[in-house]
Amino acid sequence: MAGSAPIVKVNPSAGSKVAIISSSWHRDICAALIAGSVKAMDEYKIAYEVSYVPGSFELPLAAQKALDAGFDAAVIVGLVLKGETPHFDYVCQGVTQGVMDVQLSRSKPIGFGVLMCNDLDQAIARIGGPAAKEDKGYDAGIAALALL
Repeated sequence: MAGSAPIVKVNPSAGSKVAIISSSWHRDICAALIAGSVKAMDEYKIAYEVSYVPGSFELPLAAQKALDAGFDAAVIVGLVLKGETPHFDYVCQGVTQGVMDVQLSRSKPIGFGVLMCNDLDQAIARIGGPAAKEDKGYDAGIAALALL
């Protein structure tokens, strides 16, 4: 475990709207990550919409489209599992750089809840719930709200 999430000051603007965008792979893992993000939105009474894209590689473009359509922030969630080929490295790098580029070009926050794990056990430990060490969906939601 990387450590406990820091306590951050969250005071989002009233009337803000957040796009929660999920990959369609690993639906059970993503459902838990979405639930964590929704918990963060509900905690601060922030409106949100949930949508899905085919895979994690498509998350940056979906976030860009959501921000351009008027959302104040986005939260992206997904899971990329390490396999036997370099595909994992390219997808992880592409998603990470893509999200950073969108945030900086749009000056709007994107909570980053894409897990990049060696196996399913690592992912399960990070999705919230009784067996989890962390709730990365919630953390990504809070990160986006902290910057609103």
